[in-house]
Amino acid sequence: MFKLLQRQTSGSIVCPSCGQLVQVQEPVCPQCGRRNPGIWGFARALRSRGYDYGFVSLVTWGCIGVYLATLLVDPGGIRSSGALNLLSPSGRSLLLFGATGSIPVFELGRFWTVLSCAWLHGGLLHIAFNLAWINEVGPFVAKLYGASRLVLIYTVAAMTGSVLTSIAGQYFNELPAILHGASLSIGASGGIFGLFGALVAYGQITSDSTMGQKYWRYAMILFLIGFILPAVDNWGHLGGFLGGYVISRMPWLNPKTPESHRQLLVAIACIILTLLSILASIGHGILLLKLINS
Repeated sequence: MFKLLQRQTSGSIVCPSCGQLVQVQEPVCPQCGRRNPGIWGFARALRSRGYDYGFVSLVTWGCIGVYLATLLVDPGGIRSSGALNLLSPSGRSLLLFGATGSIPVFELGRFWTVLSCAWLHGGLLHIAFNLAWINEVGPFVAKLYGASRLVLIYTVAAMTGSVLTSIAGQYFNELPAILHGASLSIGASGGIFGLFGALVAYGQITSDSTMGQKYWRYAMILFLIGFILPAVDNWGHLGGFLGGYVISRMPWLNPKTPESHRQLLVAIACIILTLLSILASIGHGILLLKLINS
């Protein structure tokens, strides 16, 4: 953490876009034209965290921290009925911290939960499974697309998954139960499926059919498992995959082109907005509880 905060003010760094050496104080890379190649002096520190600039670690520890908080805020509501529900936070706790779905979005007007819900999990097995996948796939996506684009793909996919399952939960209840959306939805799986979608798109963009087919198979297997296991948010998975695939096919995120300074700023904005969405959920939830109890 302290190493990450160390700012370099002199010397050279490797430009994040073109990989050429450039002076850290240069406003524009003379080789590729990227603005602020030194990233305000933090380029070397961020690169030391890996291709993802530490974003995967941020997601990992952020999810663990929020999960522990959801347990601690309502210890009496913790459920442990079976392996799938081992150490499962209460619905009240999940709603407080930003669960999404038809109830929060359409009945309570908590539209910002389409961002916050990706940091919540419904049990020990749920969070372990999702964090294993994000640590497996996230750095690889960052290596192919870049760290800023990883953040953008993950955030957009998490949102599209949340939006689709909320809409399905509100309007698709006349369909068979297996096709219902979610009244309450949580988890990072929408973002993870978005990374699968990005890797499928990468295979198509670069004509690497092996990679595209590999991650298409992964996605399909997990989709099928979702129809077998109970309480799996299949609409969230589908929305996440589509969101990650579509945004990855946009020219602005073309992996054949170098990352830009603007993409970095948008990625930082995504992280800030996600944090604010969790804080907004907690603040709004506390206000609702006060109104109910008054």
